[in-house]
Amino acid sequence: MASLDPDRLLDRRRLKRGVAIWRALAIVALVAAILVGVSPFVFDDGERVARLWVNGLIEDSPRRDRLIADLRDDDAVKAVVLRLDSGGGTAVGGEALYLSLRSLAEEKPVVAVLGTTATSAAYMAALAADHVLAREASITGSIGVLFQTAEFSALLEEIGVRAEAIRSGPLKAKPSVYEQLDDPTRQAMRSVVSDTYELFLRLLMERRSLDRESALALADGRVFTGRQAMQAGLVDAIGGEEEARAWLAQAHGVPEIIPAADVVTGEEGGLLGTIDAALKRSLPARTLALDGLIAVWHPELSD
Repeated sequence: MASLDPDRLLDRRRLKRGVAIWRALAIVALVAAILVGVSPFVFDDGERVARLWVNGLIEDSPRRDRLIADLRDDDAVKAVVLRLDSGGGTAVGGEALYLSLRSLAEEKPVVAVLGTTATSAAYMAALAADHVLAREASITGSIGVLFQTAEFSALLEEIGVRAEAIRSGPLKAKPSVYEQLDDPTRQAMRSVVSDTYELFLRLLMERRSLDRESALALADGRVFTGRQAMQAGLVDAIGGEEEARAWLAQAHGVPEIIPAADVVTGEEGGLLGTIDAALKRSLPARTLALDGLIAVWHPELSD
């Protein structure tokens, strides 16, 4: 093969350098766009209404709870619009988020806006708000908790694999994928699910002013459209952020002209945290891999 002459070789090297430079510029532009879209919440230029996004899987997050506490203590924050778009998460995650939001709501008004989906632990979080709005086509509800397991004992027996366990007690490390679910284990797990469900039910009764019979009728695990949820008393009105700001102005005197600023709740701080939060808002929720009980709704996970 003929070798390139020096001039053509220099031209090719210049072209490669040019491509590398443009790639670097494109990456910088992408990062800048992300930063503009979801810049960290900094109040150094006057009053703000915080727009707190809760998307994807809801888990226990100390950093998120500290951020919410900072919003509570920041005098520049006049109100919070809670934007929920999540199928739920862990029961502990929903409980922790609810408690943080209630602490915030005791100091300044909080209004929740339900997006495409705000079910299970996400609806538990919405219960912490002073006012809840949803779109007519929003999917919400799925009030309850879930424990799922599977066992492969028949499959293991078929392929000639036998599992053994030495336990300190009959219910230790049960249920197990290696053994059939027996009645004592089933009863023990049902007790755990029922006790956690009572927590969700109590919050529903307290926050939506429902008696137990009415709450039980709504908390059977079903999902509702936003319109159905309003008719059932699970949300207060139909609308989005514009209606939320109008309610804040009317009910709490927070002028609609006060600008809103997004709050980033990624686990990592700084640039990486900002980029990570932006990606989580734009990509589907990651595969569920949770310890403990879950309060989540997703068509592929529902029977």
